[in-house]
Amino acid sequence: MASLTSLDKALLNMMQSNFPLNMYPYKTMADKLGVTEEGIIARLEALKTAGIIRRVGAVLDARRLGFYSTLCAAKVAVDRIDEVAEIINSYDGVTHNYRRAHEYNLWFTLTAPSQGASRIIIDELIHKTGVNIVSMPALKTYKIKVALEMEGDDHNK
Repeated sequence: MASLTSLDKALLNMMQSNFPLNMYPYKTMADKLGVTEEGIIARLEALKTAGIIRRVGAVLDARRLGFYSTLCAAKVAVDRIDEVAEIINSYDGVTHNYRRAHEYNLWFTLTAPSQGASRIIIDELIHKTGVNIVSMPALKTYKIKVALEMEGDDHNK
């Protein structure tokens, strides 16, 4: 994929901050952006294939829903970062994964039905990857909104 088009930028803005909560969200976005629903779905697939977006999904408060969530850090050899990240990302409960400039250089969040289930997943990951992973559950929650505003968004002017 070359550079992002103005439609891509408008679509990404809408996906992050104004996703329609109705039976036909892609149709609603298409109508607002002046394209077809099929066009919206095709652009999202292209953005996913290009690695611009990893997944489309809601961000829910896991604790309020009775789940357990923890921040994890892994110590990974630099030449294995992509391999280990792919294994970690294959788990449904992993929602974020970041490379960090630190001894523990791969950090991710894990949500599971319970603390025990989380421990089982982390133990599986340690076994599958052969890397050291530590769990750091939050003592206090701070929620900040992160939206990557796309510049040059001609569709919302």
